[in-house]
Amino acid sequence: MGGYGLYVWGSYAVTLICIVGEILLISRRYRTLEKQYSLIYGINKEEIKNETTS
Repeated sequence: MGGYGLYVWGSYAVTLICIVGEILLISRRYRTLEKQYSLIYGINKEEIKNETTS
């Protein structure tokens, strides 16, 4: 890589860390919104599953 291997692989590592971090933050935010929605409307996951299966 002409002496730039550390820079290239370091850039790949930083990009991968950022992507994984975004995925984790999005999933955490989704769970938080799901909890808030259930508190507001007084429903839980079991009720949602029963509604979709019937």
